[in-house]
Amino acid sequence: MTYDSVNSMFELSGGFFIALHVLRLWRDKEVKGVSVIAVSFFSLWGYWNLIYYNGVGQPFSVFASLGTALVNTLWVGMIVYYTFIRRKHD
Repeated sequence: MTYDSVNSMFELSGGFFIALHVLRLWRDKEVKGVSVIAVSFFSLWGYWNLIYYNGVGQPFSVFASLGTALVNTLWVGMIVYYTFIRRKHD
């Protein structure tokens, strides 16, 4: 396997595990023990990876990191919603 293939597997795995956080938050509808700042940082890092992997010629990693960045962004949105928006309406 090439470095790109191995790295893309890590990216895909990361996206899968982040999706588990999204599902858990969707079920619980309550945020506990997670910082929106930390998750936002990793979301931004995910978007940077899109640029970086493209720049170093790693197309599989670009594709895989897109999924990771998007699911992380969804998680940030859900954290913001359940922490700040929904709480105001309860």
